[in-house]
Amino acid sequence: MTDLPGKPATKPARRVQSVLFVCNFNAVRSAAAEALARHYFGKSVYVQSAGVRSGEPVDPFMVAALDEAGIDAHRHRPRTLAELEEWEGLNFDLIVSLSPEAHHAALELTRTVAAEVEYWPTPDPTVVQGSREQRLDAYRDVRDGLTARIRRRLK
Repeated sequence: MTDLPGKPATKPARRVQSVLFVCNFNAVRSAAAEALARHYFGKSVYVQSAGVRSGEPVDPFMVAALDEAGIDAHRHRPRTLAELEEWEGLNFDLIVSLSPEAHHAALELTRTVAAEVEYWPTPDPTVVQGSREQRLDAYRDVRDGLTARIRRRLK
């Protein structure tokens, strides 16, 4: 690290050791982000995901889009922030929110949890109408967008 005269030294970004991905139901976006991060970073980064609310089953289009990338997400079981907190606590370096509702919940968590929060606005592919292929394309777009961001951020 070299310092420029008259400029304060910049600290290198601290490597993320644990990350929590949050969306509305933990059935599509955050579940995909968790699977992708585990695929690319293995055990070098502790990864979990959760939803603000419960009630949605795992989404078969999300599972299919991840299958195409060689990632098995068949065993994912959606869970809420409250369930995750009860089971193991919410001790994460980074909380990534993927929807407006999740971002609000993540910011609320920082009242009691010392974690950095980042908002990655991610479209909800479940709202796309059309043929099976058109709908699957929306999930692929989410998968590919999350892949790029995760690989950049957690490297």
